[in-house]
Amino acid sequence: MKLSDFDFALPDDLIATRPASPRSSARLLVGAGDDMHDARVTDLPQWLRPGDLLVLNDTKVIPARLSGTRARDTAQGPMTARIEATLLEPNSDGTWSALLKPLKKVRIGEEVVFSDALKAKLVMVEEGQARLRFELTGADFDAALAEAGAMPLPPYIAAKRPADEQDKTDYQTIWARNAGAVAAPTASLHFDDVLMAALAARGVQVTYVTLHVGAGTFLPVKVEDVTTHKMHAEWGQISAEAATDIAAAKARGNRVIPVGTTALRLIETMARDTEGQGAGIAAWEGETDIFIYPGFTFNIADGLMTNFHLPKSTLMMLVSALMGAQRIKSIYDHAVQDRYRFFSYGDASLLLPHA
Repeated sequence: MKLSDFDFALPDDLIATRPASPRSSARLLVGAGDDMHDARVTDLPQWLRPGDLLVLNDTKVIPARLSGTRARDTAQGPMTARIEATLLEPNSDGTWSALLKPLKKVRIGEEVVFSDALKAKLVMVEEGQARLRFELTGADFDAALAEAGAMPLPPYIAAKRPADEQDKTDYQTIWARNAGAVAAPTASLHFDDVLMAALAARGVQVTYVTLHVGAGTFLPVKVEDVTTHKMHAEWGQISAEAATDIAAAKARGNRVIPVGTTALRLIETMARDTEGQGAGIAAWEGETDIFIYPGFTFNIADGLMTNFHLPKSTLMMLVSALMGAQRIKSIYDHAVQDRYRFFSYGDASLLLPHA
Protein backbone atom coordinates (compact mmCIF):
# COMPACT_ATOMS: atom_id res chain seq x y z
CA MET A 1 0.00 0.00 0.00
CA LYS A 2 1.83 3.09 -1.25
CA LEU A 3 1.64 6.68 -0.10
CA SER A 4 0.98 7.75 -3.68
CA ASP A 5 -2.28 5.73 -3.59
CA PHE A 6 -3.74 8.51 -1.41
CA ASP A 7 -2.63 11.48 -3.48
CA PHE A 8 -4.83 13.81 -5.53
CA ALA A 9 -4.51 17.22 -7.18
CA LEU A 10 -5.97 20.04 -5.10
CA PRO A 11 -6.10 23.63 -6.37
CA ASP A 12 -4.68 25.99 -3.76
CA ASP A 13 -7.69 28.28 -3.95
CA LEU A 14 -9.95 25.53 -2.55
CA ILE A 15 -8.18 25.71 0.83
CA ALA A 16 -10.56 27.63 3.11
CA THR A 17 -9.07 30.34 5.32
CA ARG A 18 -12.34 31.34 6.99
CA PRO A 19 -15.37 29.22 7.88
CA ALA A 20 -18.84 29.52 6.43
CA SER A 21 -21.19 31.86 8.29
CA PRO A 22 -23.45 30.79 9.80
CA ARG A 23 -21.62 27.57 10.60
CA SER A 24 -24.31 25.22 9.36
CA SER A 25 -24.52 26.95 5.97
CA ALA A 26 -21.40 25.09 4.81
CA ARG A 27 -21.82 22.61 1.98
CA LEU A 28 -22.25 18.90 2.69
CA LEU A 29 -21.32 16.18 0.20
CA VAL A 30 -23.24 13.02 1.09
CA GLY A 31 -21.73 9.72 0.03
CA ALA A 32 -24.48 7.23 0.79
CA GLY A 33 -23.56 3.79 -0.46
CA ASP A 34 -22.97 4.16 -4.20
CA ASP A 35 -24.92 7.43 -4.40
CA MET A 36 -23.62 10.97 -4.08
CA HIS A 37 -25.64 14.07 -3.21
CA ASP A 38 -24.79 17.79 -2.94
CA ALA A 39 -26.39 19.32 0.14
CA ARG A 40 -25.84 21.76 3.00
CA VAL A 41 -24.97 21.00 6.61
CA THR A 42 -28.44 22.34 7.47
CA ASP A 43 -29.77 19.30 5.58
CA LEU A 44 -27.98 16.85 7.89
CA PRO A 45 -31.14 15.84 9.83
CA GLN A 46 -32.82 14.52 6.68
CA TRP A 47 -29.88 12.16 6.07
CA LEU A 48 -30.14 10.72 9.56
CA ARG A 49 -32.79 8.51 11.11
CA PRO A 50 -34.61 8.93 14.42
CA GLY A 51 -32.55 7.08 17.03
CA ASP A 52 -29.23 7.48 15.21
CA LEU A 53 -26.43 8.54 17.55
CA LEU A 54 -23.88 11.25 16.76
CA VAL A 55 -20.66 10.96 18.76
CA LEU A 56 -19.20 14.43 19.40
CA ASN A 57 -15.73 15.35 20.65
CA ASP A 58 -15.98 17.92 23.45
CA THR A 59 -12.29 18.80 23.63
CA LYS A 60 -11.50 22.51 23.94
CA VAL A 61 -8.72 24.11 21.91
CA ILE A 62 -6.32 26.19 23.97
CA PRO A 63 -4.78 29.40 22.54
CA ALA A 64 -1.47 27.56 22.27
CA ARG A 65 0.52 29.99 20.10
CA LEU A 66 2.60 32.43 22.13
CA SER A 67 5.05 35.16 21.28
CA GLY A 68 7.55 36.38 23.87
CA THR A 69 11.07 37.54 24.63
CA ARG A 70 14.11 36.09 26.31
CA ALA A 71 16.41 38.55 28.07
CA ARG A 72 20.08 37.80 28.79
CA ASP A 73 22.93 39.77 30.37
CA THR A 74 26.09 39.68 28.29
CA ALA A 75 29.47 41.38 28.33
CA GLN A 76 28.06 43.78 25.77
CA GLY A 77 25.05 44.51 27.95
CA PRO A 78 21.46 43.18 28.06
CA MET A 79 20.33 41.32 24.95
CA THR A 80 16.88 40.11 24.03
CA ALA A 81 15.61 37.57 21.52
CA ARG A 82 12.12 37.10 20.14
CA ILE A 83 10.79 33.62 20.89
CA GLU A 84 7.73 31.93 19.39
CA ALA A 85 6.20 29.02 21.31
CA THR A 86 3.53 26.47 20.48
CA LEU A 87 2.27 24.52 23.47
CA LEU A 88 1.78 20.83 22.71
CA GLU A 89 0.56 19.13 25.87
CA PRO A 90 0.77 19.28 29.68
CA ASN A 91 2.99 16.78 31.47
CA SER A 92 2.41 14.96 34.75
CA ASP A 93 5.15 17.01 36.48
CA GLY A 94 3.32 20.29 35.80
CA THR A 95 5.47 21.33 32.84
CA TRP A 96 4.30 21.84 29.27
CA SER A 97 5.83 20.28 26.19
CA ALA A 98 6.27 22.96 23.55
CA LEU A 99 7.96 23.87 20.30
CA LEU A 100 10.22 26.92 20.61
CA LYS A 101 11.51 28.94 17.65
CA PRO A 102 14.40 29.54 17.61
CA LEU A 103 15.13 26.87 20.23
CA LYS A 104 18.87 27.60 20.14
CA LYS A 105 18.21 31.10 21.51
CA VAL A 106 17.06 29.81 24.90
CA ARG A 107 19.24 28.06 27.47
CA ILE A 108 18.09 25.71 30.21
CA GLY A 109 16.94 27.78 33.17
CA GLU A 110 16.28 30.93 31.16
CA GLU A 111 12.91 32.65 31.30
CA VAL A 112 10.68 33.59 28.39
CA VAL A 113 8.22 36.42 29.04
CA PHE A 114 5.01 36.15 27.03
CA SER A 115 3.08 38.86 28.90
CA ASP A 116 3.17 40.64 32.26
CA ALA A 117 1.24 37.70 33.71
CA LEU A 118 2.58 34.77 31.69
CA LYS A 119 6.21 33.71 32.09
CA ALA A 120 7.93 30.35 31.79
CA LYS A 121 11.37 28.82 32.30
CA LEU A 122 12.94 26.29 29.97
CA VAL A 123 13.66 23.23 32.12
CA MET A 124 14.52 20.58 29.53
CA VAL A 125 14.99 19.90 25.83
CA GLU A 126 14.28 16.42 24.50
CA GLU A 127 14.16 15.34 20.84
CA GLY A 128 13.71 18.90 19.68
CA GLN A 129 10.86 19.64 22.07
CA ALA A 130 11.10 22.03 24.99
CA ARG A 131 9.64 21.63 28.44
CA LEU A 132 8.40 24.85 29.96
CA ARG A 133 7.46 25.49 33.57
CA PHE A 134 5.04 28.38 33.92
CA GLU A 135 4.81 30.50 37.05
CA LEU A 136 1.02 30.22 37.09
CA THR A 137 -1.18 27.15 37.42
CA GLY A 138 -4.88 26.31 37.33
CA ALA A 139 -7.41 29.03 36.61
CA ASP A 140 -4.75 31.77 36.82
CA PHE A 141 -2.74 30.05 34.06
CA ASP A 142 -5.86 29.57 31.93
CA ALA A 143 -6.76 33.25 32.21
CA ALA A 144 -3.24 34.45 31.39
CA LEU A 145 -3.00 32.07 28.43
CA ALA A 146 -6.37 33.22 27.10
CA GLU A 147 -5.11 36.81 27.21
CA ALA A 148 -1.67 36.22 25.68
CA GLY A 149 -2.18 33.28 23.35
CA ALA A 150 -3.47 32.92 19.82
CA MET A 151 -5.34 30.00 18.32
CA PRO A 152 -3.01 27.38 16.80
CA LEU A 153 -4.33 27.48 13.26
CA PRO A 154 -3.23 24.61 10.99
CA PRO A 155 -0.08 25.28 8.94
CA TYR A 156 -2.00 25.55 5.67
CA ILE A 157 -4.08 28.42 7.08
CA ALA A 158 -1.30 30.04 9.11
CA ALA A 159 0.78 30.22 5.92
CA LYS A 160 -1.92 32.40 4.35
CA ARG A 161 -2.81 34.67 7.29
CA PRO A 162 -2.13 35.08 11.03
CA ALA A 163 -4.62 34.00 13.66
CA ASP A 164 -6.83 36.78 15.01
CA GLU A 165 -9.52 37.33 17.63
CA GLN A 166 -12.23 35.90 15.37
CA ASP A 167 -10.43 32.55 15.34
CA LYS A 168 -10.93 32.24 19.10
CA THR A 169 -14.61 31.75 18.30
CA ASP A 170 -14.40 30.20 14.85
CA TYR A 171 -11.83 27.53 15.77
CA GLN A 172 -13.85 26.23 18.73
CA THR A 173 -16.92 24.00 18.81
CA ILE A 174 -20.05 25.29 20.52
CA TRP A 175 -19.85 22.44 23.06
CA ALA A 176 -16.12 22.64 23.85
CA ARG A 177 -15.58 22.09 27.57
CA ASN A 178 -12.46 19.97 28.30
CA ALA A 179 -9.38 22.09 27.59
CA GLY A 180 -6.32 20.38 26.17
CA ALA A 181 -6.40 20.29 22.36
CA VAL A 182 -4.01 22.20 20.11
CA ALA A 183 -6.12 21.53 17.03
CA ALA A 184 -9.90 21.56 16.64
CA PRO A 185 -12.12 18.57 15.83
CA THR A 186 -13.02 20.47 12.69
CA ALA A 187 -16.08 18.57 11.46
CA SER A 188 -17.81 19.75 14.64
CA LEU A 189 -17.20 23.39 13.75
CA HIS A 190 -20.22 23.18 11.39
CA PHE A 191 -22.69 22.74 14.25
CA ASP A 192 -24.66 25.64 15.70
CA ASP A 193 -27.66 25.92 17.99
CA VAL A 194 -30.12 25.93 15.07
CA LEU A 195 -28.72 22.66 13.71
CA MET A 196 -28.67 21.05 17.15
CA ALA A 197 -32.34 21.91 17.61
CA ALA A 198 -33.20 20.46 14.19
CA LEU A 199 -31.36 17.24 15.00
CA ALA A 200 -33.20 16.92 18.30
CA ALA A 201 -36.54 17.49 16.56
CA ARG A 202 -35.65 14.71 14.12
CA GLY A 203 -35.01 12.34 17.04
CA VAL A 204 -31.27 12.14 16.46
CA GLN A 205 -29.35 11.56 19.68
CA VAL A 206 -25.92 12.84 20.68
CA THR A 207 -23.26 11.77 23.13
CA TYR A 208 -19.92 13.32 24.05
CA VAL A 209 -16.42 11.87 24.24
CA THR A 210 -13.06 13.62 24.67
CA LEU A 211 -9.95 13.32 22.51
CA HIS A 212 -7.35 16.05 22.90
CA VAL A 213 -6.19 16.61 19.35
CA GLY A 214 -2.41 17.07 19.21
CA ALA A 215 -0.13 18.93 16.82
CA GLY A 216 0.93 15.55 15.44
CA THR A 217 -2.33 15.47 13.51
CA PHE A 218 -0.60 17.74 10.96
CA LEU A 219 2.59 15.68 10.65
CA PRO A 220 3.14 14.36 7.12
CA VAL A 221 3.51 10.69 6.33
CA LYS A 222 7.15 10.22 5.32
CA VAL A 223 7.23 6.52 4.46
CA GLU A 224 6.26 5.13 1.06
CA ASP A 225 4.87 1.93 2.59
CA VAL A 226 2.06 3.48 4.62
CA THR A 227 1.60 0.39 6.79
CA THR A 228 4.93 1.21 8.48
CA HIS A 229 3.82 4.72 9.52
CA LYS A 230 3.76 5.38 13.28
CA MET A 231 0.90 7.52 14.55
CA HIS A 232 1.30 10.13 17.26
CA ALA A 233 -0.44 9.35 20.55
CA GLU A 234 -3.33 11.45 21.85
CA TRP A 235 -5.16 11.28 25.18
CA GLY A 236 -8.83 10.44 25.18
CA GLN A 237 -11.70 9.43 27.44
CA ILE A 238 -15.06 7.74 26.95
CA SER A 239 -17.27 8.05 30.00
CA ALA A 240 -19.54 5.30 31.27
CA GLU A 241 -22.48 7.45 30.15
CA ALA A 242 -21.15 7.73 26.59
CA ALA A 243 -20.42 4.00 26.46
CA THR A 244 -23.99 3.31 27.59
CA ASP A 245 -25.35 5.62 24.88
CA ILE A 246 -23.30 3.84 22.21
CA ALA A 247 -24.28 0.37 23.43
CA ALA A 248 -27.96 1.37 23.52
CA ALA A 249 -27.88 2.68 19.94
CA LYS A 250 -26.27 -0.55 18.75
CA ALA A 251 -28.83 -2.61 20.65
CA ARG A 252 -31.68 -0.67 19.03
CA GLY A 253 -30.24 -1.25 15.59
CA ASN A 254 -29.55 2.43 15.06
CA ARG A 255 -26.41 3.82 13.51
CA VAL A 256 -23.48 5.24 15.47
CA ILE A 257 -21.94 8.08 13.46
CA PRO A 258 -18.93 9.92 14.89
CA VAL A 259 -18.53 13.56 13.92
CA GLY A 260 -14.86 13.88 13.04
CA THR A 261 -12.02 11.43 12.65
CA THR A 262 -10.95 12.09 16.25
CA ALA A 263 -14.22 10.73 17.66
CA LEU A 264 -14.06 7.79 15.24
CA ARG A 265 -10.50 6.87 16.22
CA LEU A 266 -11.45 7.04 19.90
CA ILE A 267 -14.48 4.76 19.75
CA GLU A 268 -12.65 2.25 17.58
CA THR A 269 -9.80 2.25 20.11
CA MET A 270 -12.34 1.54 22.84
CA ALA A 271 -13.70 -1.39 20.84
CA ARG A 272 -10.26 -2.99 20.67
CA ASP A 273 -9.18 -2.27 24.23
CA THR A 274 -12.40 -3.41 25.92
CA GLU A 275 -13.15 -6.57 23.96
CA GLY A 276 -15.36 -8.92 25.92
CA GLN A 277 -16.99 -6.05 27.82
CA GLY A 278 -20.33 -5.59 26.10
CA ALA A 279 -18.90 -6.37 22.66
CA GLY A 280 -16.12 -3.85 23.12
CA ILE A 281 -18.27 -1.01 24.45
CA ALA A 282 -17.26 0.21 27.91
CA ALA A 283 -15.80 3.26 29.64
CA TRP A 284 -12.24 3.89 28.49
CA GLU A 285 -9.40 6.32 29.20
CA GLY A 286 -5.83 6.51 27.97
CA GLU A 287 -3.66 7.30 24.98
CA THR A 288 -4.47 6.10 21.50
CA ASP A 289 -2.17 5.84 18.50
CA ILE A 290 -4.59 3.78 16.42
CA PHE A 291 -3.84 3.93 12.68
CA ILE A 292 -6.77 3.25 10.38
CA TYR A 293 -6.06 2.44 6.74
CA PRO A 294 -7.70 0.19 4.10
CA GLY A 295 -8.25 -3.31 5.41
CA PHE A 296 -9.31 -2.04 8.84
CA THR A 297 -12.42 -3.63 10.39
CA PHE A 298 -14.79 -1.08 11.95
CA ASN A 299 -16.49 -2.39 15.09
CA ILE A 300 -18.51 0.65 16.18
CA ALA A 301 -18.72 3.37 13.52
CA ASP A 302 -21.47 3.00 10.92
CA GLY A 303 -20.53 6.21 9.12
CA LEU A 304 -18.63 9.44 9.56
CA MET A 305 -19.16 13.16 9.20
CA THR A 306 -15.83 14.79 8.37
CA ASN A 307 -14.20 17.61 6.43
CA PHE A 308 -12.14 17.14 3.28
CA HIS A 309 -8.57 16.10 4.04
CA LEU A 310 -5.04 16.66 2.81
CA PRO A 311 -3.61 14.48 0.04
CA LYS A 312 -1.34 11.67 1.31
CA SER A 313 -2.56 12.18 4.91
CA THR A 314 -3.50 9.54 7.46
CA LEU A 315 -7.00 10.98 7.37
CA MET A 316 -7.27 10.20 3.65
CA MET A 317 -6.28 6.65 4.56
CA LEU A 318 -8.97 6.54 7.24
CA VAL A 319 -11.82 7.63 4.95
CA SER A 320 -10.52 5.23 2.30
CA ALA A 321 -10.75 2.44 4.86
CA LEU A 322 -14.34 3.37 5.64
CA MET A 323 -15.67 3.84 2.11
CA GLY A 324 -13.19 1.99 -0.09
CA ALA A 325 -10.30 3.62 -1.93
CA GLN A 326 -12.04 3.90 -5.30
CA ARG A 327 -15.25 5.22 -3.77
CA ILE A 328 -13.34 7.94 -1.89
CA LYS A 329 -11.46 8.83 -5.05
CA SER A 330 -14.74 9.49 -6.86
CA ILE A 331 -16.10 11.51 -3.92
CA TYR A 332 -12.97 13.67 -3.80
CA ASP A 333 -12.88 14.07 -7.57
CA HIS A 334 -16.44 15.41 -7.38
CA ALA A 335 -15.56 17.70 -4.46
CA VAL A 336 -12.67 19.24 -6.38
CA GLN A 337 -14.63 19.60 -9.62
CA ASP A 338 -17.61 21.14 -7.83
CA ARG A 339 -15.31 23.43 -5.83
CA TYR A 340 -16.04 22.32 -2.30
CA ARG A 341 -13.86 24.10 0.26
CA PHE A 342 -11.16 21.96 1.86
CA PHE A 343 -9.51 21.36 5.25
CA SER A 344 -10.22 22.75 8.72
CA TYR A 345 -12.43 25.72 7.80
CA GLY A 346 -13.84 24.02 4.71
CA ASP A 347 -16.99 22.12 3.83
CA ALA A 348 -18.07 18.70 5.13
CA SER A 349 -18.84 15.22 3.92
CA LEU A 350 -21.22 12.64 5.32
CA LEU A 351 -19.88 9.17 4.57
CA LEU A 352 -22.38 6.32 4.91
CA PRO A 353 -20.86 3.13 3.45
CA HIS A 354 -23.98 1.00 3.91
CA ALA A 355 -26.76 3.53 3.39
